[in-house]
Amino acid sequence: MARKNDFYYFDGFIKLTEYCYCAAKLLDDTLKNFNKDTLQRTIKSMHDLENTANLEGCEITKRLAKEFITPIEREDILLLIHKINYITDCIEDVLLHLYMYNVRIIKKDVLKFSELILSFCKELIVTFEEFKKFKKSKEIHNRIIKVYIMEEEADKLYTEIVRKMHLTSLNAIDIMIWTFICNLLKKCCDACKETVNSIESVIIKNL
Repeated sequence: MARKNDFYYFDGFIKLTEYCYCAAKLLDDTLKNFNKDTLQRTIKSMHDLENTANLEGCEITKRLAKEFITPIEREDILLLIHKINYITDCIEDVLLHLYMYNVRIIKKDVLKFSELILSFCKELIVTFEEFKKFKKSKEIHNRIIKVYIMEEEADKLYTEIVRKMHLTSLNAIDIMIWTFICNLLKKCCDACKETVNSIESVIIKNL
């Protein structure tokens, strides 16, 4: 039987993924209602969110340092904290580079990417809710597979967007900037998949 305190870490993972979702929602809203004049304020909001998530991760780590018995191995808890918060970092990077490159108009195709990232983060919350009861869950493996399928969708989307730019744009700088932005968006999706990879590894170790 699991100790009551065991659930602290699993609840902590869920809370961190909720920060990821908030960051993804802020990114999606920003791209859909893009205003270069308010971008700095949005970046500040995103940074505050990212900082709060990092502090939450630090609190979990502090508790981990004091406890003798943990529900899963310590290095796995630390790994999952790092993986989840890295997603939020990747999302923040997208906004930062939109500002650095002085982007004025968002390409419509890119909105599909921000929507997909939002779906990834929403799915991660559900996956971590199942992870909390992974020894009994009948859904956790289906959730993991769903994320893998979504990552394949992200690969295809990236390929098609970049190809379309090279077919339709004559502006080399524009192509360069948006290829890099798409790389950052794809990186967000990859970070979600890597987090699920880590969940799967922890499950296998503990069954």
